[in-house]
Amino acid sequence: MKDPRVRALLLFLLAITFGVLIFGGYLIHRDKPPIPGTVVSDTGATLFTGADVKNGQKLYLSRGGQEMGTIWGHGAYLAPDWSADFLHRMGLYVGARLSGIAAEGSASFTQEDLDSMDAIKKAELQALATREIKTNRYDAAHDVLTFTGPQAEAFAVLQSYYTALFRDGNDRMGLEPGIVGSDAEGHQLTSFFAWLAWAAGTNRPGQALTYTSNWPFDPLVGNQPVAGALIWSIASVIILILFLGIVIFLYSRYMHEDDYKGKLITKISEPSPTASQKTTLAYFIAAMALFVIQVLCGALTAHYAVEGGSFLGIPIQKLLPYAAVRTWHLQLAIFWIATCFLATGLFIGPFVGREPKGQAPLSVILFVAVVIVVLGSLVGTWLSVQGRFGSNGFMFGHQGYEYLDLGRFWQLLLIAGMIIWLILVVRAIRTALLAEKDRGGLTHVLLYSAVTIPLFYMAGLLYGQTSDLSDAEYWRWWVVHLWVEGFFEVFATVVLAFILARIGAVSAEFSLKIVYVSIFLYLGSGVIGTFHHLYWTGTPVPIIALGAVFSALEVVPLALLGFESAQNMRTIKLGGENYVYKWPLYFFIAVAFWNVVGAGVFGFLINPPIVLYYAQGINTTPLHAHAALFGVYGILAIALMLFSVRHIVALRAWSDRMLKWAFWLLNGGLLGMVVLSLAPSGFYQLSYAITYGIWYARSPEITSGPVIKMLNYVRIIPDVVFGAGGVVIFLFVVRAAWISFSRKAAARK
Repeated sequence: MKDPRVRALLLFLLAITFGVLIFGGYLIHRDKPPIPGTVVSDTGATLFTGADVKNGQKLYLSRGGQEMGTIWGHGAYLAPDWSADFLHRMGLYVGARLSGIAAEGSASFTQEDLDSMDAIKKAELQALATREIKTNRYDAAHDVLTFTGPQAEAFAVLQSYYTALFRDGNDRMGLEPGIVGSDAEGHQLTSFFAWLAWAAGTNRPGQALTYTSNWPFDPLVGNQPVAGALIWSIASVIILILFLGIVIFLYSRYMHEDDYKGKLITKISEPSPTASQKTTLAYFIAAMALFVIQVLCGALTAHYAVEGGSFLGIPIQKLLPYAAVRTWHLQLAIFWIATCFLATGLFIGPFVGREPKGQAPLSVILFVAVVIVVLGSLVGTWLSVQGRFGSNGFMFGHQGYEYLDLGRFWQLLLIAGMIIWLILVVRAIRTALLAEKDRGGLTHVLLYSAVTIPLFYMAGLLYGQTSDLSDAEYWRWWVVHLWVEGFFEVFATVVLAFILARIGAVSAEFSLKIVYVSIFLYLGSGVIGTFHHLYWTGTPVPIIALGAVFSALEVVPLALLGFESAQNMRTIKLGGENYVYKWPLYFFIAVAFWNVVGAGVFGFLINPPIVLYYAQGINTTPLHAHAALFGVYGILAIALMLFSVRHIVALRAWSDRMLKWAFWLLNGGLLGMVVLSLAPSGFYQLSYAITYGIWYARSPEITSGPVIKMLNYVRIIPDVVFGAGGVVIFLFVVRAAWISFSRKAAARK
């Protein structure tokens, strides 16, 4: 971009947005729930210590963490949310005890018993439980938290319950036996849960809201949505409508190129890829193999809600614990999508610049390193879930945080691999960089976006095994939201701009303009929009306001994808029936569709704080996650792969027929999952969350009850369709590579 004012404005925008994000991180760190040094009863007896809380956190994270239930709403959806579960169980005991019921009767007092009371007695019990739990008895000067007599009794009762639960396991919750191996570990785990529940149920000093802004919803203990959740939800919708109108007007007014007279490339000569470009086929084949395995893990994960720890009557829980299978499902998604992006970067380097000396062997070494990281992390997480590392799985086993489950050692190796990848890309585009005098030009933007790939993944190193949960979640979402949804998106946009300009679909000038508009819109809203993941993780109310407004603005660029789809459809029509880029462009059109539906509709469905207050941690989230993670980033990775492969394999190795089958099977299967299973189960749970609370919507009565079971049985059909699409795309790449580079093919030449 030759106009220096545009670059200056972009840098100013990034400085402001990251400044707000970092300041918000400071507020989160300052106002996070304290972990008391000691928790005592009103008689002075020590119940547990801050060290017990930290050790319980270590045990929980090492044995699967957020893959065996959620904490403060983040994690897996089969087991309960342990913060909501503990809070409700304590509320029942405390309320019963204060209502005059004996200790033994209070220990067995249930929600059914509460509901059977007459309205006045029920209201009195809830009022007593609310007053007891809401009162903050933490003495910051002495770092001591005091539990009342009923709270101390409840802790002892719940310690016995959770120790037995995690020692014996529970099929309906996806918990394998032996997670807790001793009473001491049971005490530590319960201490961690007790602290989570205390932060969720106790008011901040001098404020009428809890450390988690009254999440989770639970009338028993007085947790109701704060006013800001509703106010900022309304404001976010108003601001969204306003900015949609402004951006669509500006896009329609200035983003056109009626005078472009370039010639669309409809046929290509026999590809002559460089040696390093040929090596990317190994990356793509491996990525598609991981994709197929990931689909199988996803189907098995869903099946746990049907048969618990069995598959068609065969016990599999011991060999394939739910936490391990779900970890693999998420890890493999990140691995195969990232592998496609990295391989595309290696391909585009010589495509844009030249082939440096030694690029091919270095690419092979990088591939081997990636394989080691993938296999090592998968084995490590399995060993950690099985308890082979005890409470110390953080380094080589399981970090316990969703999407960043891999052990820290493997994470460091992956970062090293990304840095090597960056060096390889820079080597390849160096001549093009030198030739491009404009430092805001397309090649330079490619460089800048490539630098962000390892840089923002490093944010995952800024928390440790015993970091306070609020701090850890803040940095984790830097990776999950900013790395995946922000800078990988920018990198892909730049690569796509190069491709579209090279095939004559748009002019180079227009493609650069698209890149800058995308960066302004995605990062201008998405950086601060990171806060919408942090509403209830021990953060102050301003985070709710910022997250609500800017996450709503993330929908704005998605509204423009209709223009992009129309442009791609016109390109396909101009290219004719046998257009060489027909199916890669169709995959890009699918990306636009799922961006609008998965990221836009389903994302905005749960972004407003008043909605997420009830929907956090239920199946409305995987509804968004499946449609956005695969629908957008998965299909985008496949589209980039197809553009790369088109210029690597022999013309005779390309099969439009196979791609047609893959396209419709993948998109049809995903649509079936969304319509037939994920959406119905999400709204089914939401009705219970609004009526009774998160604790009940996440209870086994709902998550593995007859309705969810039925919806998971129905899901088998779209799962099979989707899986077939994955197999077809895998076979397409293998077949293309075999025909192009097998010995027989070489002999025929």
